[in-house]
Amino acid sequence: MKQEISTRSAPAAIGPYSQAIGDGDWLFCSGQIGIDPASGRLVEGGIEHEARRVMENLREVLDAADLHFEDLVKTTVYVVDLGDFDIVNRVYGEHLSAPYPARATVQVAALPRGARVEIDAIARKRS
Repeated sequence: MKQEISTRSAPAAIGPYSQAIGDGDWLFCSGQIGIDPASGRLVEGGIEHEARRVMENLREVLDAADLHFEDLVKTTVYVVDLGDFDIVNRVYGEHLSAPYPARATVQVAALPRGARVEIDAIARKRS
């Protein structure tokens, strides 16, 4: 049964979508950008700060569904500049452990609010 997952610990949706949707054992997380949920603004300090905030926001959405990074099975990383990939990859790797989720990384022309990185995810509850 489809269920909306929402938390105030991550940025509110900035359009007609949910932070995440749970369906049975599966959780489908919308893309997170580096918005500070307290201020509603994109964090300052460059790509590393944005990537850290993205991972924190994703962790909060997972937590709202009683899931963890270990439950991720697939992520997609969107970057405005593939030159930022090494930094984003390092920060991403600091939050995850093997076996890592499957992942795609793509360069895009632009992201909402001028963000430089966005990550969406699919997770599954472990039996």
